[in-house]
Amino acid sequence: MNNHMDNSSNQPANEIHIGDILRTLWEGKRLLISIVAIFTISSVIYSLYLPNIYKSQAILSPVGEQNSMDSALRSYGGIASLAGINLPSESNSSNAIKALEKLSSLSFFTDNILPYIYLPDLMAMESWDPITKKNKYDINIFDETTQMWVRDYSSIQSQIPSAQESFDVFLQDHLSVSQDPETGFVTISIKHQSPYVAQSWTELIVKELNNFYRVKDKAEAQAAVDYLNTQIAQTNFTETKIVIAELLQKKTQQLTLIEVSDFYVFDYIDPPAVMEKKAEPKRA
Repeated sequence: MNNHMDNSSNQPANEIHIGDILRTLWEGKRLLISIVAIFTISSVIYSLYLPNIYKSQAILSPVGEQNSMDSALRSYGGIASLAGINLPSESNSSNAIKALEKLSSLSFFTDNILPYIYLPDLMAMESWDPITKKNKYDINIFDETTQMWVRDYSSIQSQIPSAQESFDVFLQDHLSVSQDPETGFVTISIKHQSPYVAQSWTELIVKELNNFYRVKDKAEAQAAVDYLNTQIAQTNFTETKIVIAELLQKKTQQLTLIEVSDFYVFDYIDPPAVMEKKAEPKRA
């Protein structure tokens, strides 16, 4: 009887009570508080150290005149083929669709963006002073006084950032592009420590996209005009001359539209602005 009661009162060796856990935690409260405090203070210091980032964005509307002109030329192209004239083929996709793909290409960045930006703003930026409105660069990367790159390039290909390295940083850290599937409106935005750089780069992108396709289409249209002029001089058939004359008129109209339009692919709904409020980080 006594043995039975003694055995029932004994606790298993591996049984752990909540009270023991709480007692252990209470005894180690100083260590826990210290760890939490260290992480909290570190987080606050890190968030305060992060530079302000400003975002400038442009809301754009694709220009539709080019599509209607291409459709008209394609219809005349069918008539021309019956007359034995082969015009250069027209693309079925609009310039706006192609421009969005072109924007994310290395070739467009290298030829149309990189030559017009100050490379240290992209690859050596440290902070922007809102009082002096001047950019500050990392002295371990770029010496502003001598205008020399001083970064350690033992783990990279060159001391001066290459086009490919710069493109990766531009695409990943600064550029954002989106399109509304319902309206077709396009939003292009740039994030940067300087609100002035963010605004100027956004304007540059829109300008260069318009210029790229204006120059491209102008060259193609002029080539078609030259070709048609050659054809009309060589043919003796009145019906063929009439068809070629109609085609020449359409191509001349296209050249005129290309010349007079500043916003050839995209037009502004809302142009980019120099923002007064930062977009990130969210320190709170």
